[in-house]
Amino acid sequence: MLTGMAHTAVCVPDVEEAVRWYQDVLGLEVLSPPYLMEGEDIARDLGELVPDPAVKAAIVGVRGDSDRVLEVIEYPRSTGRPRPADPSITDHGLTHVGLVCDDIAATRAELEVRGVQFLTREIARIAGLRTTWLRDPYGVVFILLEKRDGARPYYRQY
Repeated sequence: MLTGMAHTAVCVPDVEEAVRWYQDVLGLEVLSPPYLMEGEDIARDLGELVPDPAVKAAIVGVRGDSDRVLEVIEYPRSTGRPRPADPSITDHGLTHVGLVCDDIAATRAELEVRGVQFLTREIARIAGLRTTWLRDPYGVVFILLEKRDGARPYYRQY
């Protein structure tokens, strides 16, 4: 059966632009630069999901964090739809991505300087974590998490 969690994918209209944002604004590292996948293999993989299958993808994340990365993808031959203007974290399906940081106040202040849209005014304390919420330019919601005990997983902080 399953042996681990891998990536979360974010579909964007322009992979290069999105990778720059995740790198320059959030400080994620480009672990695999943008590359185009097309041909028979990708047709076998996505042909039943995408009308003219071609994918431009990149991987960003934190070096050494295993398979837990963000896959930034663009479908260059297929027109996607933007997220609704009023999405809610209570909508069914994927709601947010969690990002861990060492100092949430300093991280939030730096991201605000970089123009990041925060969804909450304050930093909260919940279940042994400090948290605050933000949105990327593509409508994806992220929660910043500061752990009380760095040696324990985020879900075991209480």
